[in-house]
Amino acid sequence: MKKTMHLAAQYLATAAISFIEKKADDSHTNLGWVNHNLETHTFPNGDKLGLNYENFALEWITQNGNKEHFLLDGTTHKDIVDWIYLTSLNNGIVKPYNYNLHYEIPYNTIEDTYQFQLTQQNELNQLIKNRDLAQSVILNVLQSNSYKSPVRIWPHHFDTGAFFNIDDNLSIGIGMAIPDTLVNEFYFYISGYNGHNPIDIINPTSHKNYYSNGWKGFALSISNLKEQTAIDFCQTAINTYINSEL
Repeated sequence: MKKTMHLAAQYLATAAISFIEKKADDSHTNLGWVNHNLETHTFPNGDKLGLNYENFALEWITQNGNKEHFLLDGTTHKDIVDWIYLTSLNNGIVKPYNYNLHYEIPYNTIEDTYQFQLTQQNELNQLIKNRDLAQSVILNVLQSNSYKSPVRIWPHHFDTGAFFNIDDNLSIGIGMAIPDTLVNEFYFYISGYNGHNPIDIINPTSHKNYYSNGWKGFALSISNLKEQTAIDFCQTAINTYINSEL
Protein backbone atom coordinates (compact mmCIF):
# COMPACT_ATOMS: atom_id res chain seq x y z
CA MET A 1 0.00 0.00 0.00
CA LYS A 2 3.00 2.30 0.34
CA LYS A 3 3.37 2.53 -3.44
CA THR A 4 -0.39 2.86 -3.90
CA MET A 5 -0.66 5.83 -1.55
CA HIS A 6 2.44 7.47 -3.01
CA LEU A 7 0.85 7.24 -6.45
CA ALA A 8 -2.50 8.47 -5.14
CA ALA A 9 -0.83 11.50 -3.56
CA GLN A 10 0.32 12.60 -7.02
CA TYR A 11 -3.25 13.59 -7.87
CA LEU A 12 -3.04 16.16 -5.09
CA ALA A 13 0.36 17.31 -6.31
CA THR A 14 -0.79 17.66 -9.92
CA ALA A 15 -3.90 19.54 -8.79
CA ALA A 16 -1.63 21.97 -6.93
CA ILE A 17 0.60 22.27 -10.00
CA SER A 18 -2.48 22.94 -12.14
CA PHE A 19 -4.30 25.40 -9.88
CA ILE A 20 -1.87 27.09 -7.45
CA GLU A 21 0.67 29.75 -8.34
CA LYS A 22 4.12 28.20 -8.60
CA LYS A 23 6.68 28.85 -5.89
CA ALA A 24 10.41 28.64 -6.53
CA ASP A 25 10.96 26.03 -3.81
CA ASP A 26 8.03 23.91 -5.07
CA SER A 27 6.27 24.31 -1.72
CA HIS A 28 2.95 24.90 -3.50
CA THR A 29 2.89 21.14 -4.11
CA ASN A 30 3.47 19.99 -0.54
CA LEU A 31 0.67 18.56 1.58
CA GLY A 32 -0.71 18.73 5.09
CA TRP A 33 -1.72 15.81 7.32
CA VAL A 34 -5.09 16.49 8.96
CA ASN A 35 -7.20 13.80 10.65
CA HIS A 36 -5.66 10.98 8.58
CA ASN A 37 -6.14 13.01 5.43
CA LEU A 38 -3.53 14.46 3.08
CA GLU A 39 -4.59 17.93 1.95
CA THR A 40 -3.32 20.39 -0.63
CA HIS A 41 -2.83 24.05 0.01
CA THR A 42 -5.95 26.10 -0.69
CA PHE A 43 -6.85 26.58 -4.34
CA PRO A 44 -7.70 30.09 -5.66
CA ASN A 45 -11.43 29.41 -5.12
CA GLY A 46 -10.88 28.42 -1.47
CA ASP A 47 -11.22 24.66 -2.00
CA LYS A 48 -8.71 21.85 -1.39
CA LEU A 49 -8.18 18.31 -2.64
CA GLY A 50 -7.63 15.61 -0.05
CA LEU A 51 -6.62 11.96 0.12
CA ASN A 52 -8.46 10.19 2.93
CA TYR A 53 -6.45 7.21 4.19
CA GLU A 54 -9.30 5.81 6.27
CA ASN A 55 -11.79 5.74 3.39
CA PHE A 56 -9.22 5.15 0.62
CA ALA A 57 -10.80 8.01 -1.27
CA LEU A 58 -10.07 11.37 -2.80
CA GLU A 59 -12.05 14.24 -1.27
CA TRP A 60 -12.91 17.55 -2.85
CA ILE A 61 -13.10 19.85 0.18
CA THR A 62 -14.98 23.09 -0.39
CA GLN A 63 -14.21 26.28 1.50
CA ASN A 64 -17.35 25.81 3.65
CA GLY A 65 -16.22 22.32 4.70
CA ASN A 66 -18.45 20.23 2.48
CA LYS A 67 -16.80 17.19 0.91
CA GLU A 68 -17.35 15.26 -2.29
CA HIS A 69 -15.85 11.76 -2.11
CA PHE A 70 -14.39 9.64 -4.89
CA LEU A 71 -13.62 6.10 -3.75
CA LEU A 72 -10.36 4.78 -5.23
CA ASP A 73 -10.81 1.02 -4.87
CA GLY A 74 -11.34 -0.40 -8.36
CA THR A 75 -11.05 2.91 -10.21
CA THR A 76 -8.56 3.63 -12.98
CA HIS A 77 -6.11 6.46 -13.47
CA LYS A 78 -8.30 7.85 -16.26
CA ASP A 79 -11.39 7.73 -14.02
CA ILE A 80 -9.59 9.79 -11.40
CA VAL A 81 -8.18 12.35 -13.86
CA ASP A 82 -11.63 12.83 -15.39
CA TRP A 83 -13.23 13.25 -11.94
CA ILE A 84 -10.75 15.91 -10.81
CA TYR A 85 -11.06 17.72 -14.14
CA LEU A 86 -14.87 17.86 -14.00
CA THR A 87 -15.09 18.53 -10.26
CA SER A 88 -12.71 21.47 -10.49
CA LEU A 89 -14.73 22.98 -13.32
CA ASN A 90 -17.99 22.45 -11.43
CA ASN A 91 -16.51 24.29 -8.46
CA GLY A 92 -15.52 27.35 -10.45
CA ILE A 93 -11.82 26.76 -11.11
CA VAL A 94 -10.98 28.24 -14.49
CA LYS A 95 -7.57 26.66 -15.01
CA PRO A 96 -7.86 23.12 -16.45
CA TYR A 97 -6.58 20.17 -14.45
CA ASN A 98 -3.69 18.27 -16.02
CA TYR A 99 -1.91 15.24 -14.65
CA ASN A 100 1.59 16.49 -15.35
CA LEU A 101 4.48 15.99 -12.92
CA HIS A 102 7.66 18.03 -13.23
CA TYR A 103 9.64 15.55 -11.10
CA GLU A 104 10.21 11.82 -11.20
CA ILE A 105 8.85 9.28 -8.74
CA PRO A 106 10.37 5.79 -8.41
CA TYR A 107 7.66 3.97 -10.36
CA ASN A 108 6.79 3.32 -13.98
CA THR A 109 4.72 5.92 -15.82
CA ILE A 110 1.10 5.46 -14.83
CA GLU A 111 -1.18 4.36 -17.68
CA ASP A 112 -4.85 5.26 -18.19
CA THR A 113 -5.85 1.68 -17.37
CA TYR A 114 -3.88 1.48 -14.10
CA GLN A 115 -6.35 0.40 -11.42
CA PHE A 116 -6.16 1.32 -7.75
CA GLN A 117 -6.93 -1.47 -5.31
CA LEU A 118 -7.23 -1.63 -1.53
CA THR A 119 -5.29 -4.86 -1.08
CA GLN A 120 -4.10 -4.68 2.53
CA GLN A 121 -6.21 -2.75 5.04
CA ASN A 122 -3.74 -3.57 7.83
CA GLU A 123 -0.90 -2.02 5.82
CA LEU A 124 -2.98 1.10 5.24
CA ASN A 125 -3.71 1.30 8.97
CA GLN A 126 0.04 1.11 9.67
CA LEU A 127 0.71 3.92 7.19
CA ILE A 128 -1.76 6.05 9.13
CA LYS A 129 0.08 5.26 12.38
CA ASN A 130 3.41 6.16 10.74
CA ARG A 131 2.14 9.58 9.60
CA ASP A 132 0.54 10.26 12.98
CA LEU A 133 3.80 9.41 14.74
CA ALA A 134 5.84 11.62 12.42
CA GLN A 135 3.46 14.56 12.83
CA SER A 136 3.43 14.26 16.62
CA VAL A 137 7.19 13.82 17.03
CA ILE A 138 8.15 16.68 14.72
CA LEU A 139 5.61 19.07 16.24
CA ASN A 140 6.85 18.16 19.73
CA VAL A 141 10.47 18.90 18.78
CA LEU A 142 9.53 22.19 17.11
CA GLN A 143 7.34 23.40 19.95
CA SER A 144 9.66 22.36 22.80
CA ASN A 145 12.51 24.32 21.18
CA SER A 146 10.40 27.24 19.86
CA TYR A 147 11.53 26.42 16.30
CA LYS A 148 9.29 27.77 13.55
CA SER A 149 8.43 25.60 10.56
CA PRO A 150 5.38 24.09 8.93
CA VAL A 151 5.23 20.28 8.94
CA ARG A 152 4.45 19.16 5.41
CA ILE A 153 4.53 16.06 3.24
CA TRP A 154 6.46 16.43 0.00
CA PRO A 155 4.86 14.34 -2.78
CA HIS A 156 8.15 13.73 -4.58
CA HIS A 157 9.99 11.76 -1.88
CA PHE A 158 6.79 11.37 0.18
CA ASP A 159 8.53 12.32 3.40
CA THR A 160 6.95 14.21 6.29
CA GLY A 161 9.35 17.04 7.02
CA ALA A 162 10.16 20.40 8.55
CA PHE A 163 13.08 22.78 8.09
CA PHE A 164 14.27 25.54 10.40
CA ASN A 165 17.24 27.80 11.10
CA ILE A 166 19.25 27.57 14.31
CA ASP A 167 21.55 30.48 13.45
CA ASP A 168 23.29 31.99 10.41
CA ASN A 169 25.49 28.91 9.99
CA LEU A 170 23.16 26.06 10.87
CA SER A 171 19.81 24.90 9.50
CA ILE A 172 18.14 21.61 10.35
CA GLY A 173 15.98 19.29 8.30
CA ILE A 174 13.86 16.89 10.34
CA GLY A 175 11.42 14.32 9.10
CA MET A 176 10.22 10.81 8.45
CA ALA A 177 11.16 9.18 5.15
CA ILE A 178 9.67 6.18 3.38
CA PRO A 179 11.91 3.13 2.82
CA ASP A 180 14.76 3.77 0.39
CA THR A 181 18.37 2.81 -0.27
CA LEU A 182 19.52 4.35 3.03
CA VAL A 183 17.10 2.48 5.32
CA ASN A 184 14.74 -0.24 4.09
CA GLU A 185 12.00 0.82 6.52
CA PHE A 186 10.22 4.05 7.40
CA TYR A 187 12.71 6.12 9.38
CA PHE A 188 13.25 9.43 11.12
CA TYR A 189 16.04 11.63 9.85
CA ILE A 190 17.91 14.72 11.03
CA SER A 191 20.33 16.55 8.74
CA GLY A 192 22.28 19.77 9.24
CA TYR A 193 23.14 22.39 6.62
CA ASN A 194 25.26 25.49 6.30
CA GLY A 195 23.46 27.27 3.49
CA HIS A 196 22.86 24.57 0.90
CA ASN A 197 25.85 22.50 2.02
CA PRO A 198 25.41 19.44 4.25
CA ILE A 199 27.44 19.61 7.45
CA ASP A 200 30.04 16.95 8.25
CA ILE A 201 30.06 15.77 11.84
CA ILE A 202 33.57 15.54 13.31
CA ASN A 203 34.46 11.98 14.43
CA PRO A 204 31.30 10.47 12.89
CA THR A 205 32.08 6.96 14.16
CA SER A 206 31.50 8.17 17.72
CA HIS A 207 27.87 9.02 16.90
CA LYS A 208 25.27 6.25 16.71
CA ASN A 209 22.91 6.25 13.72
CA TYR A 210 25.04 8.76 11.79
CA TYR A 211 25.40 8.29 8.02
CA SER A 212 28.11 9.96 5.96
CA ASN A 213 28.39 7.93 2.76
CA GLY A 214 26.47 10.07 0.29
CA TRP A 215 23.65 11.54 2.39
CA LYS A 216 24.91 13.03 5.66
CA GLY A 217 22.80 12.95 8.78
CA PHE A 218 21.20 10.87 11.50
CA ALA A 219 18.60 8.20 10.71
CA LEU A 220 16.61 5.74 12.83
CA SER A 221 14.03 3.14 11.78
CA ILE A 222 10.57 3.70 13.25
CA SER A 223 9.97 -0.05 13.58
CA ASN A 224 8.72 -0.64 17.15
CA LEU A 225 9.81 2.90 18.01
CA LYS A 226 8.00 4.64 20.86
CA GLU A 227 7.17 8.31 20.50
CA GLN A 228 9.38 9.51 23.35
CA THR A 229 12.33 7.51 22.01
CA ALA A 230 11.84 9.16 18.62
CA ILE A 231 11.69 12.60 20.23
CA ASP A 232 14.86 11.91 22.20
CA PHE A 233 16.64 10.70 19.05
CA CYS A 234 15.72 13.87 17.17
CA GLN A 235 16.70 16.15 20.03
CA THR A 236 20.05 14.40 20.54
CA ALA A 237 20.85 14.72 16.83
CA ILE A 238 19.95 18.42 16.81
CA ASN A 239 22.07 19.02 19.89
CA THR A 240 24.97 17.21 18.23
CA TYR A 241 24.88 19.67 15.34
CA ILE A 242 24.54 22.65 17.66
CA ASN A 243 27.50 21.55 19.79
CA SER A 244 29.76 20.54 16.89
CA GLU A 245 32.48 22.75 15.48
CA LEU A 246 31.02 24.04 12.26
